[in-house]
Amino acid sequence: MSLRDRLTAQIRASGPMSVAQYMHACLHDPDDGYYATRPALGEAGDFITAPLVSQMFGELIGLWAVETWSRLGRPAKFRLVEMGPGDGTLMSDLLRAARLSREFTEAADVWLVEVSQPLRDRQRQTLGDHLSWAASLDEVPGGAPLILVANELLDCLPARQFVRTDKGWAERMVGLDDAGALAFGLAGAPGVDRLAPVGAILEHSPAQAALGEALALRVMADSGAALLIDYGRAAPGLGDTLQALRRHQKESPLASPGEADLTVHADFPAVMAAAAAQGAQTPQILTQGELLVRLGIGARAEALANARPDLSDVIERQLERLVSPDQMGDLFKAACIHSAGFEPPAFETLT
Repeated sequence: MSLRDRLTAQIRASGPMSVAQYMHACLHDPDDGYYATRPALGEAGDFITAPLVSQMFGELIGLWAVETWSRLGRPAKFRLVEMGPGDGTLMSDLLRAARLSREFTEAADVWLVEVSQPLRDRQRQTLGDHLSWAASLDEVPGGAPLILVANELLDCLPARQFVRTDKGWAERMVGLDDAGALAFGLAGAPGVDRLAPVGAILEHSPAQAALGEALALRVMADSGAALLIDYGRAAPGLGDTLQALRRHQKESPLASPGEADLTVHADFPAVMAAAAAQGAQTPQILTQGELLVRLGIGARAEALANARPDLSDVIERQLERLVSPDQMGDLFKAACIHSAGFEPPAFETLT
């Protein structure tokens, strides 16, 4: 029985499910979920991430990690963690750049937080077996400072959706239409209290906020910093951002349960508010372009072009894609959650 058939049967038996429940099933069903069975990255897959655009991205994140470690006092042992590491390209580029500091690499206890077995297999092919895997942040041992990076993780955490009707707010649900096909509908009064015009859609992701809280508690307990990069909003807002990507093309989120990547925009304000509530430091949210420029991507691109003049045009296009406001530069944001007593690179207080 396909995932679509099982979801249909579940809805017939128990009633409509929330958008968050539907997202979780499509992405993480152990038998037919997207990440459990067929995550496809890169030009030949369903989507491409910044580390796959250019080595410069991961290299600069590596330099960010080394400098963060230095500002933490160069601890003799720390946890270097990536959550949602894809095919391992980001960590590979990060570690290559970090080899500039032998002390850093010797001190790093490297962990990948990954629930997808197919992706774990790809990560092993890229990185080897000299590091550790965990299914959640809770499984990564504490007791040492944490330096964590997560690129395009928040967007795959499920979100609920609420619609403002002429009678008030209602929750958007996934049910069945008269023909028995999956369809969106509305149900119940969720208790949302927010002014908005009729037809407005509000997204709320308890999972994203919970991650912000968990990261804050970890860096407060052990010290350290977490860098989150994703496409999303830097200020509270309204709008339907649920989308399905399959072979780089958008399709209805209901079209192919388990066969397409489902995402919503990262709600950085909610993530940072949850972290701040636990006492962590939450500096200003940057755009990806601002982050990479502050970390020196211009100089890195120039060095690569000088070393490979035959690839200078390619490197220029990669640079443009990563930092240009009309490409990834503004759509993607960067946020940092860290312990008190230091300022991570690129997030220093501006005077």
